[in-house]
Amino acid sequence: MQAREAVETTSGETAELAAADEARFAAEVRRSLPRNYACHLFHGLFGQTGFRLVTAPTFLPAYVHTLSGGSAVWVGVARAAQSLGQCLSPLFSVTVIEHRRRVLPVALRVGSLVRLQVLGMGLAGFFLGSGQNLVAVCVFLALFGFFMGMQGVVFNFLLAKVIPLELRGRLSGLRNALAGITSSTVGYLAGAWFVERNTFGNGYATTFLVAFALTECGLLVMMLIREPDSPAVRERTRVGSRLRDLMPLLRADPNFAVFLLAGVLASLGRLAMPYYVLYAQERLAIGGRELGVLTASFLLASSVLNLFWGVVADRMGSRAVFLGSLAVWIGGTLALFVTESFLGLNAVFVAIGCGFGGFQMAQQILVLEFGRREDLPLRIGAANSSTEAMGVIAPLAGGLIATWFSFRAVFACAIAFKLAAALLVQLRLREPRASLRGPVG
Repeated sequence: MQAREAVETTSGETAELAAADEARFAAEVRRSLPRNYACHLFHGLFGQTGFRLVTAPTFLPAYVHTLSGGSAVWVGVARAAQSLGQCLSPLFSVTVIEHRRRVLPVALRVGSLVRLQVLGMGLAGFFLGSGQNLVAVCVFLALFGFFMGMQGVVFNFLLAKVIPLELRGRLSGLRNALAGITSSTVGYLAGAWFVERNTFGNGYATTFLVAFALTECGLLVMMLIREPDSPAVRERTRVGSRLRDLMPLLRADPNFAVFLLAGVLASLGRLAMPYYVLYAQERLAIGGRELGVLTASFLLASSVLNLFWGVVADRMGSRAVFLGSLAVWIGGTLALFVTESFLGLNAVFVAIGCGFGGFQMAQQILVLEFGRREDLPLRIGAANSSTEAMGVIAPLAGGLIATWFSFRAVFACAIAFKLAAALLVQLRLREPRASLRGPVG
């Protein structure tokens, strides 16, 4: 009897200590919230402005298409190399951060490595011939993807840690909107000035160097974040051990398993992304200036309209954003079939950008709404790895379909996958906020 009372007393004291730690953590988050909110806002402003010049479905596909002598398959290989890197690293990064009380130092190191790959792509354009440059771009993209996959887990975990749940949607929307305004402006100028005039002998390489400089500014802002110690962390484990934990996690939370499957299907729908601009070049006369306009339209829509998606996320949940963004994305792709003018093409890129931007935001926020904080790195890693695994297959498949059949066949396949994802979410995914079991932020 005395032994049982001692155990109960110890358990009660442990629970009280854990509650006190949580209270201290929450208080520190509230104290530092204005500073951390501003840091995430301005980090996103500079970082996303630079990275979107690399990831937009305009400059890089057009650059690789030119370097490869007009091969759609090489465009797919380049994007697949990036996705392969992003597929391999998220689960590895889980084991790097989940035992740490603070993850900001890791975020800064990983962020620096991501940015070095953008610098490498820029410098390769000036010092290597076309064939060597093509291979170098693919290698740098693979490394860019690997470290970007790590960054996605670490930075998203840091966001969830220092920004409360009810503010994440508006923060993401505002951050994306501001980055969209700057990135669309820079994108237009890069197309109209750098690419059109072939600045310094390689307008695309010049664009990547500008992207590197902007992302570095964002990383400097990140250094100012105040991160509290996590009140609870896991023991350090190996990647294999965490992989073995994934299936029990999915069995324990079928709703999260549905979310993962929907993300996989929607990511397969990205197989058309590198080929929108190539289809446009096939149908209409597009030079550097027009490429800049399309880039600006895509980036502006994919970010500024995230203000709307952010409000929807905070009021209705990220599930509604997931469904709405897929509907807009599908609508833009369908409109591409009947577009005959550059004005119409510009409207198509606005719709595609709006849908794609909302989908990305929904993915990033929705995964944070399942389960406890201790399991969050594994959930983020599993979501990022599974979607990026499809990102390896999708662009390669898109390139082969475009070569063997047509760009229209690529777009039809993309629509089918997005429809399947939307139906799965509509019929099987419950709003996760309704059953949030513990503190995540």
